Amino acid sequence: MNFKMDLSNLKDTYNFILLEFFAEWCSSCQTMFPIIDKFESNMQDKLEVIKIDIDKNPQIAGIYQIKNVPTFVLFKNGKEIWRQVGLITNRELKLVFQKFNVETENSNHI
Repeated sequence: MNFKMDLSNLKDTYNFILLEFFAEWCSSCQTMFPIIDKFESNMQDKLEVIKIDIDKNPQIAGIYQIKNVPTFVLFKNGKEIWRQVGLITNRELKLVFQKFNVETENSNHI
């Protein structure tokens, strides 16, 4: 399976794709799960989040040169447009999407 090719196929379905690289042993990753899940549900059909366990998928982590977790890689139209290593708040996520002119639920109330 060619992960990059599969990812490019998703660009026709979703405006944005967020790769969430994590590890089961990573406490910061566990902290991020509910934040990202809630953010994804608020974005409705604009965003698809793909969670990638680096221990189970080292080849994919290698493709994206993931050295630390959690790492978030955001794509628009199949191109990487943003990357974050470490914790991020819901507010910071909203600001990232507003930077790309995307309405988020309650975006006026950051």
